[in-house]
Amino acid sequence: MVFMPVLTLCLFLLAAAPDTEVRAVLDKQVAAWNRGDIEEFMTTYLDSPTLTFTGADGVTRGYRPVLERYRARYSSRAAMGTLQFSEIEVRLVGDSAALVLGRFDLARTAAGGGNAKGRFTLVLQLTPQGWKIIHDHSTASN
Repeated sequence: MVFMPVLTLCLFLLAAAPDTEVRAVLDKQVAAWNRGDIEEFMTTYLDSPTLTFTGADGVTRGYRPVLERYRARYSSRAAMGTLQFSEIEVRLVGDSAALVLGRFDLARTAAGGGNAKGRFTLVLQLTPQGWKIIHDHSTASN
C-alpha cells in the first residue's frame, strides 16, 4: 500500500518539473533585464531565424532582428527600467511545448520613457539547451 502514495508523489513531481523549468526561464529574463543585460535576456529565446516577436508595430522575425529591436527600443539603462512579471499561467502543450500568459510591469523614470505595462503570450519549446521562447506576443496597455 505504500507503493501507491509514492507513485502518486513521483508522478506529481514529474508533472511539476516542466512548469518549474518554464517559470525559471521567466525568472532568468527578469534578472537579466533588471541588470541591464539584453544579451543575457535574449538567451531565453531560441537563436533561430524562425523566432517571432509580435508587438504593436508588427511582426519581427529571426533572433538577430529581435535582439536589434530590443537594443534599439531599450538603448539605455533608464529606458530598460525595472521589469516585473505577474499573473503567470503556464500550460504545457505536449511534452516539448508550453504556452505562457502573463502581465509585465516596467517601472521607469519619465526620462526613461515612463512606466509601461501590458500582457504577453509566449510559446516555448523544449530544446537540448532547455526551454526556449520561439514566439513572443507582447502588447502594452498603458
